[in-house]
Amino acid sequence: MRVSPVSRNLLRLLALALVVATLSSCSLFGRGKKADPQDTLPVEQLYERGVEMLGGGNYSAAARAFARLISRFPFGAYTEQSQINLAYALYKDNKPEEAYSAINRFIKTYPTHKHIDYAFYLRGLINFNRAGGLLERYAGLDMTRRSQVNLRQSFDDFNALVSRYPQSRYAADARLRMVYLRNLMAQSELNIAFYYLKRDAYVASANRAKEIVETYPGSPQVGDALAVMARSYRSLGQDQLADDAERVLQMNYADHPYFKGNWPKYPSTWWKLVPFYGSN
Repeated sequence: MRVSPVSRNLLRLLALALVVATLSSCSLFGRGKKADPQDTLPVEQLYERGVEMLGGGNYSAAARAFARLISRFPFGAYTEQSQINLAYALYKDNKPEEAYSAINRFIKTYPTHKHIDYAFYLRGLINFNRAGGLLERYAGLDMTRRSQVNLRQSFDDFNALVSRYPQSRYAADARLRMVYLRNLMAQSELNIAFYYLKRDAYVASANRAKEIVETYPGSPQVGDALAVMARSYRSLGQDQLADDAERVLQMNYADHPYFKGNWPKYPSTWWKLVPFYGSN
C-alpha cells in the first residue's frame, strides 16, 4: 500500500509534534526541582560543610551532610571521621536509636581507629541519655526493663573505654559516670525492694535488698538495703537473719532512721539522687 505525499507529510508533522510535546513536558516537570549542592561538592568541601553545621548547632543539616558524604565517598579518611560525626550529630539531634546504630557500625568496621576510644565514650553517652527518663519515673515506681538495659549498657560501654584505654582523655569523665550509673542501678533495685516491702512480699523484698548489698557494696543505698533485710526477715520470723542485718546496719549506719521507729515511711536515700553534671 502506497502512502500519498500529503499523508507522509502529515505523519512527519505528528511525529515532530509528539517530540516537542515530550521535551516540553520533561522541561515542565523538571522546573522547580533544585539540584542538591551536596551531590556535586568535592569531599573536602562536603566535610567542611558538615563540620560547619555541626559547630553551629544545626545537627539535622550536619547529619545530612555527613550521610551524603559517606554515601558518595564510601572510603577514605574523611569518610571514617564522618561516620563518627554523623553519630554525634544524630545523638545531639535527639535520635538515639539512629545514633547508636551509626556508632556501632563504626566500632565494628574500624576497631583500631585512632579515635576508637571516643567511639566507645559516645556510645556510652547515647545509652546514658536514653536511660535518663528513669529518674522521672522513680515516684511512681515504674521500673521498666528497657531503662535497666540502657543503664547497664551505658555502664558497660564506659567500662570498656576505661578498661581498654585507661589513658584516654575521656576516661576520667567515664569513671564519674560509671559511679553515678552504679548508684542509679542500686537505687532502682532499692525502689523495687521498697515496693515489695510495702506490699508485705517479704521474701521478694529481702532477696532484692540482699542483692543490693552484694552487688553494689559501698553505694549510698546499702544502708537502706540492710534495713529492708532486717524488717523483711523480722516479719518472716527469721530472727537470726534479722539480728545479723541489724548488727551490720548498726556498725555502719548507727543513725539510720530504722533505729528511730516508723521506718520506712521516709526512706533515707529515696530522694537523694544527685543529678550528674558532666560533659556531653
